[in-house]
Amino acid sequence: MKKIDNCKIIIFGASGDLTKRKLIPALFDLYCQGELPKEFSILGVSRTEYSDEEFRKHVDEGVKKYSERKENDPKLLEKFIKNIYYLAIDTAKADDYAKVKDKMSEISKESQKDNYIYYLSTPPKLYSFIAESLQKQGMTEQNDQTGWRRMIIEKPFGYDLDSAKKLNQELFNFLKESQIYRIDHYLGKETVQNIMVFRFANSIFEPLWNQKYIERIEITSSESIGVEDRGGYYDGSGALRDMIQNHMLQILGMITMEPPSVFEANAIRNETLKVFQSLRQMNKEDVDKMVIRGQYTESKVKGEKLKGYREEKDVAAESKTETFVALKLFIDNWRWGGTPIYIRSGKRLPTRVTEVVITFKNTPHNLFKNSAVNQLIMRIQPHEGLLLKFGMKNPGAGFDVKAESMDFHYDEIKEYVPTAYERLLLDCMMGDQTLYTRHDAVEACWTFVQPIIDAWKENPEIKVYGYPAGTWGPMEADNLIEGEDLTWHYPCKNLTNDDSYCEL
Repeated sequence: MKKIDNCKIIIFGASGDLTKRKLIPALFDLYCQGELPKEFSILGVSRTEYSDEEFRKHVDEGVKKYSERKENDPKLLEKFIKNIYYLAIDTAKADDYAKVKDKMSEISKESQKDNYIYYLSTPPKLYSFIAESLQKQGMTEQNDQTGWRRMIIEKPFGYDLDSAKKLNQELFNFLKESQIYRIDHYLGKETVQNIMVFRFANSIFEPLWNQKYIERIEITSSESIGVEDRGGYYDGSGALRDMIQNHMLQILGMITMEPPSVFEANAIRNETLKVFQSLRQMNKEDVDKMVIRGQYTESKVKGEKLKGYREEKDVAAESKTETFVALKLFIDNWRWGGTPIYIRSGKRLPTRVTEVVITFKNTPHNLFKNSAVNQLIMRIQPHEGLLLKFGMKNPGAGFDVKAESMDFHYDEIKEYVPTAYERLLLDCMMGDQTLYTRHDAVEACWTFVQPIIDAWKENPEIKVYGYPAGTWGPMEADNLIEGEDLTWHYPCKNLTNDDSYCEL
């Protein structure tokens, strides 16, 4: 991979937690690997008053605590930190952006051609304003003489379909689509990227990857923590907006897309877009039957009392915001027509895990009693890996079948596995948008989710089920799974030792 000559990274909202915990440690890890250009600088921009040295000390603490390579030579960190600067401005005042231009001129010195990444770690309401303010300072124009200009924005990309369309249109007034990088850190995870390699580089599974051989698909993303100090934000968002509309549907797109004609960003994103456009739309009756929402309630786990959601800081006393969502959906195309897909996500569940479970259909005629179910489990986090379940003969007389498995774990190999932010930041520097979300995909995902939002708003009688904190959500979610005695796959921390409710 050809390295770029230089890159200037400007982080807006730099005094926040994301910069200290994720962005600067990821950039340092890239620096340790020799992936950053020889000429690079990082400018933190925020309202908080810091000098350059104070900000360097602030992020130095983050690197030492959160970097994957914190055991490296301390001199490397010292050299890296010297390339970090800070500027205090009011990001809501257009005139203050002249100071950003002046500061970058001071940092760049006599450089005539500089490449810029603008990372917006700010409230979404500032996205288009920041883009406009930078344009007025001539900081969004790009050509062969000045270098390129790219902007990374964090989710949420809108609050609903209308606001997502409005945000996209506003950004297009100041930037081209090729300059906008909508980041979804789930797509930067190694196992998510491996989905494409697993499917398209191996001839074993792709012929089976369709409705003829696959019984159902499950995608689970669970968190053991509650909303913590994000109660105010979360109460206006909920699990559907926070997780399903973006992370979960993006993973679904990777799992179910058609093979692209070439391995190139837009070819891949064209295929995931087709998946989102093929999602069967729900009406009010469908929402009532195929979507279960829940909210965690007070509970005790291993002697520890856990708050209910309504007892959390900044959460309304009568809040109906969902902390858990489970839904059944269908993709109406030739590959997946009729195959049920189940997605769930929630807070205060037994463990932190994100995984995809592919359950294959039984053989047309079953010769053996108690035949094992064939399943492929893709563990996205933690302990990333793959596990294939199949049936084998039990040693001894007769033909008793028992379940066995083959597995692969990234933590068992000796190679360094980069974090999601490392991969995505490097991709942005290289101009690779493969793992970033395109505007039409954002709008297509909102188009699917919007009827659910509308049904909940217009029909308050649709229930919000309570579930004790530390359990796998409302029992009603189990009823979504089609088939006698079938239920969700309940994961453990250990991918190879899973069983129902094993974390409890």
